[in-house]
Amino acid sequence: MAGHSKFKNIMHRKGRQDAVRSKLFSKLAREITVAAKAGLPDPAMNPRLRLAVANAKAESMPKDNIDRAIKKAIGGDAETYEEIRYEGFGPGGVGVIVEVLTDNRNRAAANVRAIFSKNGGNLGETGAVSFMFDRVGQIVYPASAGSEDAVMEAAIEAGAEDVESDEESHTIYTAFEGLNEVAQALEATLGEAKSTSIAWRPKSRTPVEGDAAGTLMKLIDSLDDDDDVQNVWSNEDIAADELERLAG
Repeated sequence: MAGHSKFKNIMHRKGRQDAVRSKLFSKLAREITVAAKAGLPDPAMNPRLRLAVANAKAESMPKDNIDRAIKKAIGGDAETYEEIRYEGFGPGGVGVIVEVLTDNRNRAAANVRAIFSKNGGNLGETGAVSFMFDRVGQIVYPASAGSEDAVMEAAIEAGAEDVESDEESHTIYTAFEGLNEVAQALEATLGEAKSTSIAWRPKSRTPVEGDAAGTLMKLIDSLDDDDDVQNVWSNEDIAADELERLAG
């Protein structure tokens, strides 16, 4: 969901909004249910549930959907979901991490493996790729939250580690264990974030272009479209004009 904002924004402009939103809501609901089942069903007492509900609200998910997802966990009729991480390589040697939340481990593994093989990738062992990434907190604000300087100043004040800004958003990175504290401090200054999550941030990026870039984007999009997949992270470096060409 969260690893490819520029590419996904381009895809959204191509008219896939409704299908993408429906799938996003189902993934957000699943995370809410799992978080509520893993701890207390009260967001104030359950940090993971608080994050899940905040992210759902930021995507304009209706309150009824959020309440229903929490009640599903309380009612005991929720499926038992497993959290699994897959790691592999896409075209051009790009590292890809896939986070899955599934009620059927065999189905999820078969689907992820098939998507990699159909799109020029190879699924590897756990740990084959994750050493190339840092596990961090990630807080995303729309560009309208403030100027690059204002957001940077707020982030430093809140104890964040880094900020990346572009024409669409500000992405603020924190230490893994400091996410909640930094998020709360930023909310006091910048308002509610678009999303707050634990992320895999590449330590360095792998340049990819041409046919390999096109196939990589198909791989990422196919993974994102799979019902069991919650998040996809990768370390490609694709030029902006190349992204526009691929979306054309």
